Amino acid sequence: MNIFNDSILLGLFAGIIAVLYSVIITFWALKHSDGTPKMQEIAAAIQEGAKAFLNRQYRTVAIVGSIIFLLILLGGIWVPQFGILTAAGFMFGAVLSASAGYFGMFNAVRANVRTAEIAKYGTKPALQFAFKTGSVTGLMVLGLGVLGISIFLYISLYITGTISGALDSMIGFAFGCSLISVFARLGGGIYTKAADVGADIVGKIEEGIPEDDPRNPAVIADQVGDNVGDCAGMAADVFETFAVTIIAAMLLAYSIFFKSYGLNITLKAMMYPLMLGAIAVITSIAGIFFVGAASKEKIMNGLYKGMLATGIISAILYYFFTMYFMKDVGKYPAINYYYAALVGLFLTGFIIIITDYFTSTHFYPVKSIAEASTTGHATNIIAGLAVGQMSTALPVLFISASILISYKFAGFYGIAVAASSMLSMAGIIISVDSFGPITDNAGGIAEMSNLSSEVRETTDALDAVGNTTKAVTKGYAIGSAALAAIVLFAEYAKLIEKGSIHYIFLISQPSVLAGLFIGAMFPFLFASLAMKAVGKSAGEIVIEVRRQFKEMPGIKEGKTKPDYGKCVDIVTKSALKEMILPALIPVLGPVIFGLFLGPQVLGGILLGTIISGLFIAISMTSGGAAWDNAKKLIESGAYGGKGSFAHQAAITGDTVGDPYKDTAGPAINPMIKVVNIFTILIVPIVLILWH
Repeated sequence: MNIFNDSILLGLFAGIIAVLYSVIITFWALKHSDGTPKMQEIAAAIQEGAKAFLNRQYRTVAIVGSIIFLLILLGGIWVPQFGILTAAGFMFGAVLSASAGYFGMFNAVRANVRTAEIAKYGTKPALQFAFKTGSVTGLMVLGLGVLGISIFLYISLYITGTISGALDSMIGFAFGCSLISVFARLGGGIYTKAADVGADIVGKIEEGIPEDDPRNPAVIADQVGDNVGDCAGMAADVFETFAVTIIAAMLLAYSIFFKSYGLNITLKAMMYPLMLGAIAVITSIAGIFFVGAASKEKIMNGLYKGMLATGIISAILYYFFTMYFMKDVGKYPAINYYYAALVGLFLTGFIIIITDYFTSTHFYPVKSIAEASTTGHATNIIAGLAVGQMSTALPVLFISASILISYKFAGFYGIAVAASSMLSMAGIIISVDSFGPITDNAGGIAEMSNLSSEVRETTDALDAVGNTTKAVTKGYAIGSAALAAIVLFAEYAKLIEKGSIHYIFLISQPSVLAGLFIGAMFPFLFASLAMKAVGKSAGEIVIEVRRQFKEMPGIKEGKTKPDYGKCVDIVTKSALKEMILPALIPVLGPVIFGLFLGPQVLGGILLGTIISGLFIAISMTSGGAAWDNAKKLIESGAYGGKGSFAHQAAITGDTVGDPYKDTAGPAINPMIKVVNIFTILIVPIVLILWH
């Protein structure tokens, strides 16, 4: 057990380092000036709106969570794997996932106004400040993940006295993370895009006023949405992916190693994925100091330097640690486990490069959408859909290659190691992601505060890069979710086969084929409901903004202040109401079809959900981002610039793409994993009913 205790200590140490770093940088950031009284007023309104939404969202989710907590608790009467410890794990995971999102939002809504103020002094200091404050969210996500898993695993093993008992409770922990994540992604995504679409339809299209214009009644709600969607939502999403992947790797390690190799080898295999995350805390902090750019043209390269440095340092440290820690573990040499870890790091790089190509203004896909805008709204939509569908090919090929290569190195456990290695990059990746909404808000605050054109040029340059970074990190989240889901499916298959000799998964079996079709339906149904939710909520904002322009004509002339709070309140209530139905799909689906149709159908459902979900998520996020950046390319002067016919068509495409890239697409990630982890949670019930 010395291996276990030493690993837990390393996990605790790394987690505490990450949390301390986040706290120190937060206090450092708060010492900077928050600008003029006008800037402070706008920032305060954004902070108030974001806090109010998250508080109400978490109160809503707490009701659902409490019901599930009681079901898991009372289920222990009949099912040994349920009970107080699994229920406590569910609650602990949910609280940590919510905390990751909340802390990300808290930091972003204070960094935005300070970034706008620092932009007065040039690109370089504004970039470094925005990224360093964004890194607070990244390190908090990684640190809380490593810390939370280490603490609860130690407590579970101490209470149960067995590895299997501890891992049963860790499934509850993973499910708690997943449930919060899907609500955070859905609620935040519906909020941000309902506000954005509503503001654009009336403000830019009907009234002809610029983006982030203070005369638009929905402009504050739009700024709030950037934080609750892209900061809180993404933080909860990747925190959940990290936690679920590490726990899935532990479960798989136990299933593969325990009977054949004994306790000590099993513990090494179980703790290795978590140790990769602990090491990545140090490498992520190191990578942050490599970020920097001397000019507006090199901002993206400056961010990539940080990611590349983190990857290289991680690869070096992983080698020495793996060769020491994984020596004589299982039937593979230690170097094979290292190669599997390298697969995860390389996949991260490939996904980033591919997503950048399809969503950056510098490359053909976005330029083709911008060019199509010159011939009309319909051709813009057609081009955007085509780019989104084309963007799925290369990521899927690289993910498939990674599965095959890592399996070749170390079997299904090799896939788990690759997924864990990929998720160990979460610290630096989420730092880059949080940079996006911080700079987006900074630009909005600069516009609404009437800061100089030089400041707006700096914030615009940062915001343009931030758009691409948000797309890149969504691609990373989807790719890592696919690998994690494959690991979860492998564990599900082993649990079923271990629980009963009657069930073997073969693609030729009608029950498995039926499950594949049913599972493939889930992401489509989920995405449809999410899109409809955005459309309905946006419609309410459109009606309200039109009313204010009509009843208060002084708004457009700049003589009357709009009622920003009314729009914030409308979109908050609507988003929270609309998020419930789609969020129930990944929970009710496995229950209805799994319990009534059996384990083979349920296994097919898992695979079908993974496959169709991967394609839809990539297509939506990359296509939506390409639409957005095509509009920005035209606004920079291409094809007639702002106000041109091409610009009007590009605004339509961007409006359609908004719920694609920021609501439905990203929310499919946690939806896939909720289906998988919840299915593993109910395996004992399925076996009892179908044994």
